[in-house]
Amino acid sequence: MADRVKKISYCYVKVPNRAGQGQQVISALRGEGVNLLAYSGFPAGGGKAQLDFIPEDIGAFRRVARKHGWKVSKAKRGFLVSGQDRLGAVDRHLGKLATARINVTAADAVTAGAGRYGMILWVKAKDYARASRALGAR
Repeated sequence: MADRVKKISYCYVKVPNRAGQGQQVISALRGEGVNLLAYSGFPAGGGKAQLDFIPEDIGAFRRVARKHGWKVSKAKRGFLVSGQDRLGAVDRHLGKLATARINVTAADAVTAGAGRYGMILWVKAKDYARASRALGAR
């Protein structure tokens, strides 16, 4: 089975970089029925953490954020890759971007168990259309 490369929209929220802050946001999203395709959180400096959300429905995510008073970034775009976990699975996609001379801003990849893996890829906005073609994203 071929890997699936999906075009995604994501946004982020900054929270205090303290224990439990990210969990509060995740819990509120769960409580409101917002399904996340992916999530990434990391320190952002200045005592803050950045929480990147790739929701199934970005409109539903924004409604919950508004209800809770979270300051949400503008929507940004990236790619969500999923497929069979095998030697070189990530290399294949990064190679396509390198061949197209597209710089990867960031990437996170993880095995999902049961022989599957997933990856999130970010590129600069100016490179998004070319990256989409190079990756065969839908």
